[in-house]
Amino acid sequence: MTPQELRALCLSFNATAEEFPFNPEISVFKVLGKVFALSSLDARPLTVNLKCDPEDAVRLRGEYEGVIVPGWHMNKRHWNTVTVAELPAGFVRELVEDSYDLVVAGLPRAERLRLDRP
Repeated sequence: MTPQELRALCLSFNATAEEFPFNPEISVFKVLGKVFALSSLDARPLTVNLKCDPEDAVRLRGEYEGVIVPGWHMNKRHWNTVTVAELPAGFVRELVEDSYDLVVAGLPRAERLRLDRP
């Protein structure tokens, strides 16, 4: 998956936006103001921080040792850093969508309904 494909994927979900609150190099993808992905799209290797269920986070780190690691500068219990090039694009898509869904699940019901994700 290329940086452009990762950006397009993150922006393909309902009510998402790309912001640069830290510096111009770090893309922060949000749904209704809540972060679901962060990436320095120019970095090599390309990595992305994604929210993850705590149990799944630990399992994924064990299965993909060195490729999926605790979230860099994030709450290690809820975030993973994923090296994109080391994984199939379809799997990366699943991880990004899971992150989006976790964040949406924490939104008020009215906002979830507006996003068609009850």
